[in-house]
Amino acid sequence: MELSLATRTVGEHTVVVVGGEVDVYTAPQLRERLLETIEGGARHVVVDLGRVEFLDSTGLGVLVGALKRLRTAGGSFALVCDKEPLLKIFRITALDQVFPLYSTVDAATGA
Repeated sequence: MELSLATRTVGEHTVVVVGGEVDVYTAPQLRERLLETIEGGARHVVVDLGRVEFLDSTGLGVLVGALKRLRTAGGSFALVCDKEPLLKIFRITALDQVFPLYSTVDAATGA
């Protein structure tokens, strides 16, 4: 399966909408989009994983890298995820304690 990426703005937040599978083959595309977004000046980034069917450790590494980069720049990074299989991955890896997780984009952006 392929990876789809779209970016939109909600208030002060840049929302990166991800769809498909985030794995060792597609994670570099997500990494590149997040780097472009952050280097383009975005300081409040929300990644919407609502259309993601699969996420592996490479994808988790990309998300952690973006979180670190934004924190260093004084920004914020949040994830939108309401699918139990993905939430289970975040719980098992204890990344649910690292990432702010929201069930909707509106909740993540405070809209």
